[in-house]
Parts: sequence; C-alpha cells; structure tokens
Amino acid sequence: MLRSQRLAVVLSLEERKEQEALERMGEARTAAEQQRAQVDNLNRYQQEYRDQIRGSQQGVVPVSRLQAWQAFIAQLDQVILQQQKQLEQAEKVFEARRSEWQQAWERKRGMEKYIETCRQQERRVRDLKEQKLADEAAGRAFARRQR
Repeated sequence: MLRSQRLAVVLSLEERKEQEALERMGEARTAAEQQRAQVDNLNRYQQEYRDQIRGSQQGVVPVSRLQAWQAFIAQLDQVILQQQKQLEQAEKVFEARRSEWQQAWERKRGMEKYIETCRQQERRVRDLKEQKLADEAAGRAFARRQR
C-alpha cells in the first residue's frame, strides 16, 4: 500500500478533529451571543426604567419611592455587571475554542499538503520506473534488430 493511501486514515482523523473543534467553536459563539443579548436586554430595560422614572418625576414624589427606584437601579447595575462578567468569560471561551479550531484546521491542512507531496513523489517514482522499463524494452528491441 502506498504511503499516501496509508496516510488517508490519519487525514480522516484530523478532519474529524477539525469538525469537532468547529462544532465546539460554534457552540461557544452561540453562548457568547446569548450572553451579549442578555447584557443588551438588561441595559435596555434599565434605560427604559430610568426614562419611566424621569417621566413620573413631574410632580412631588415621596422620598420612599425615590429610594425604592434608586435601590432597584442599583440592583440592576449589579445584575448588569455580573452579566458582563459572564459575557467576558463566554468571549474568552469562544476565543479559546476558535484557537483550538484554527490549530486543528492547520494540522489537517498540513496533513493534506504532506499527502499531496507523497503522491507527487509516488508519481515521480512510478514515472521513473515506467521510463526505465520503456528504455529497457527499447534497448532490447534495438539489440534484437542489431543481430
């Protein structure tokens, strides 16, 4: 069996690893996008809440209500900070998965190139053998004609 044919098994394994890494990267991207959407939703909700407070402050507002609004906004700030930390973590995971996929892709690509190099070398060896056989046959034919 030719070397390039034996290496096809290795290439198949590298392709599978690259596909698995691609899937993990996709899952990490989805998770990061979900975290980002959550942060955006919380920021939007907080802004809407602030706008409602400003709209309702057109008259006299009890101090207790102002304190409750401020406490709620402070809680929202904390939730947003926590969500942003989760987003940062999800983005780090995505970058790690992207790096893993890149490495798997490069290993697969390297194996493809190596197999192609082996095939070229095998073709050269085969061509040389064929040329040698043709030269020998031509030599024998010439020798027979000379007799």
